[in-house]
Amino acid sequence: MKAIAVTDQAAGTAGMTLVERPEPEPAINDVVVQVHASGFTSGELTWPSTWIDRFGRDRTPTIPGQELAGVVTGPGYGTTGLSVGQRVFGLTDSYRGGGLAEFVAIEARNLAPLPGDVDFTVGASLPMPGLTAWQALFEHGRLQAGQSVLVHGAAGSVGSMVAQLAREFGAYVIGTGRAADRQKALDFGAQDFVDLDNDALDDVGGVDLVFDVIGGDIQQRSARLIRAGGTLVSIGGPPEARPADSLAIDFVVESDRTQLGEIVQRVRDGRLRTNIGTVATLDDAVAALNPTERDQRADDHPCSSVIDTRPSMHQRDKCPRRQFP
Repeated sequence: MKAIAVTDQAAGTAGMTLVERPEPEPAINDVVVQVHASGFTSGELTWPSTWIDRFGRDRTPTIPGQELAGVVTGPGYGTTGLSVGQRVFGLTDSYRGGGLAEFVAIEARNLAPLPGDVDFTVGASLPMPGLTAWQALFEHGRLQAGQSVLVHGAAGSVGSMVAQLAREFGAYVIGTGRAADRQKALDFGAQDFVDLDNDALDDVGGVDLVFDVIGGDIQQRSARLIRAGGTLVSIGGPPEARPADSLAIDFVVESDRTQLGEIVQRVRDGRLRTNIGTVATLDDAVAALNPTERDQRADDHPCSSVIDTRPSMHQRDKCPRRQFP
């Protein structure tokens, strides 16, 4: 099968190569999925789990790509809950990876059914940002209707999901980013916007929840805005800031079939939309993901890329928009 492999962690996406690899064999409780689309963000190549297994053993060359959508082609021993021919989407174990390939072996519990009216490319763009946003707001942030949420990187793949879900839940959403991100953040559900280069963050006033992807000075200043009993939720590592009389939480996203079902149903209903940057074929993935080909800053958590393993796909315009209802 064709796959994208990486052998040089220091090279990042520039170290990717298209290779031929044996098709995977399913372990106990696994299924093999024919991958129709795989989501990828460059930050994945900085995670230790991309390069080692759960026993700390080196596993290069590694096939990255945690998000995927496809069709089940074979079950492993003892696997239940999914059937051959079923459309699915979800997250691979980060210590196994493997989504940037024509086939992947993945634990069945990490997958959810993908309805027939949701395109594979959309399905592959949902798991990481969708689950991150859901868990940040509802599990760790304990969001309640009527609260206010400050969303850093509100025009990015994760931030735009946070903004939409928080808005639907009845929160007042304040997005942040650079000046060029303003309209996009508003389109994705933010009700107010702070240009971090030119506006005074302190003018936001008190908020109940901060979702942070930036860290550093921005996180420190944001922590001072959190009301007593509020929460700072970060996905960029242990928070440097400790808000007074409030919680500071960093978490790693986990796969959850029920949450994936909630997320994809919102897509079907038109309540939630994805933030896809580039769509390319597996053959074109190396060029499409090379950082010299795209202007991308890691602290923005930009819209994600989707690699489509089916033939005759073309690259789409970056982050297509429509008005958020």
